[in-house]
Amino acid sequence: MKQKLDTIADRIHTSFDLRTAARDRALTQARTLTRHCANAIRSIHRGDEDAANDELIAANRLASSLKTDLEEYPDLYYAGYTQDALKEFAEANIVIALIQNGDFPTPEDLHLEYATYLKGLAETVGELRRRCLDILRHGHSQEAERLLSYMDDIYTILVTMDYPDAITGGLRRLTDIVRNINEKTRGDMTLSLRQEHLEQSLQRMEQRLDH
Repeated sequence: MKQKLDTIADRIHTSFDLRTAARDRALTQARTLTRHCANAIRSIHRGDEDAANDELIAANRLASSLKTDLEEYPDLYYAGYTQDALKEFAEANIVIALIQNGDFPTPEDLHLEYATYLKGLAETVGELRRRCLDILRHGHSQEAERLLSYMDDIYTILVTMDYPDAITGGLRRLTDIVRNINEKTRGDMTLSLRQEHLEQSLQRMEQRLDH
């Protein structure tokens, strides 16, 4: 009896040791993946496209490695910390594609679960607002209008995902946040456009007075 229990215990120890090692690796990879994604977004906002793309390449490698390493442990792959990092991965890829006006990445392109992809898509809107505000500091422009139209497109899609939170992973709350961000951004852009028109009117008036 004791010998059999010892054998069982050894097998369990071996299994738990392997799972613990896989979990520790995944935690490290998830943190590093999140850092690459944050750096990629920071670089694109600074106008450094080369650095942003380099960070995305590193993030892609890590995301792929994470999926491969956890193939035998699906419960670890679908754990919160792993999917949160992959959500950041989706966000970084989408933000950079939209800012660069490149090919829009699909969930299949990124090898992501639909719920994770949609949450990354929702968080993209906050970064697009930041980009719009940066643009508006230099005056109203068609580029800001282009990005706002993407923000509206994203909300239009998200609002159709009316499924239980257990299916979407809490997407409804993010969708409400997206709506508020879009409304604020539209208000900021309207104010910027009115101010620009006012400045142009004043300039024309000054020119007429000078003559």
